[in-house]
Amino acid sequence: MQIARIHGHATATVRHRSLVGTRILACQMLDAQDEGVGDPVLAVDKLGAGVGDRVILTSDGKGLCELLDDENSPVRWWTMGIVDE
Repeated sequence: MQIARIHGHATATVRHRSLVGTRILACQMLDAQDEGVGDPVLAVDKLGAGVGDRVILTSDGKGLCELLDDENSPVRWWTMGIVDE
């Protein structure tokens, strides 16, 4: 699990069947000092996170398969929670 900040939404004209009806967020991973580290990643969101929110991202494959109801989804990251301020 990683803490990340939402920087925006990504759009796609063509989506894998497992992504129909989901939102894709552009996220920046954060370090312990709340500073961005590494390159931004894309994550699937079904919680309603918005720009500026801090979220908990996970790359748990089994949880993702259950979330999207698809064993062959190409997604790696997804929002597991929204961090309260």
